[in-house]
Amino acid sequence: MNPDLEKKSAPLGISGRLAGAFVHSKLTPLLMVAALLLGIAAVLITPREEEPQIIVPMADVFIPLPGSAPKEVEELLVRPVERKLSELPGVEYVYSIARKGVAVFIVRFYVGENIEKSLVDLYDKLMSNRDVFPPGAGDFTVKPRDINDVPVVTLTLWSDRYDGQALRRVADHLLEELKKIKNASGGFIVGGAKREIRVEPDPSRMKTYGAVPGDLARAIRNANRRLPSGSFERADREIPVETGEFLTTREDVENLVVESAGGRPVFLRDVATVADTVEEPDQYVWFGPGAGADPDR
Repeated sequence: MNPDLEKKSAPLGISGRLAGAFVHSKLTPLLMVAALLLGIAAVLITPREEEPQIIVPMADVFIPLPGSAPKEVEELLVRPVERKLSELPGVEYVYSIARKGVAVFIVRFYVGENIEKSLVDLYDKLMSNRDVFPPGAGDFTVKPRDINDVPVVTLTLWSDRYDGQALRRVADHLLEELKKIKNASGGFIVGGAKREIRVEPDPSRMKTYGAVPGDLARAIRNANRRLPSGSFERADREIPVETGEFLTTREDVENLVVESAGGRPVFLRDVATVADTVEEPDQYVWFGPGAGADPDR
């Protein structure tokens, strides 16, 4: 007996009969067209975003502890505050950084937590536990962070002719121009050498003029600011007046009057050495060219 005939005469199952009914039915093309139209309608109606917004409450907390080394900041400030922040409901993790004279905490809540409630709870937690701050600690600062505050473009400036201070100045100007780009959220600079005008008091000269370190700090603080001082009208216009000026050069700092001794002004240069230099580096950037870099450029 021919085996092919046996296969043709074998009874069909449920799936076979169902498939046969659709194959021979005149409604099948209509059902296919209806399914295609429903799919197109679903694509057009369903809301969509190129970059869906994800709510992840985050905040940086800064607590100063002037005059303390990183080890002291860690033991006296970071550990007790970190334990208290970890008790907050909805907190996923707490990162802490101990630096010279300041502690930094990065508090991140779970995805979907209410941003306003999370920040209020964080502020209340810090206020109600100020007793754990060591003596000498300053007021805390809470700086909220957004999930979109992440760099999407990183530019590296390097040179074999210019030092880190020169590259830092170029980066400052470049960042100001980049901020003018439409829809640009912001930016920051990492690395380079920041300019610093350093004042080193001379104890012997200060004793001669009867000055104390507080006099130097007070003179610099009072001079390095600009305040509104009223206004005047001219040609039917109100012109605001400001007094004071920010210190920009070494000469500006040297010519500050610290106090008056016997009717003679004592300048800052008389009791201290002022140097226009760079601050001690606290971060480094490593740059390595890839395989496609042109060594002649």
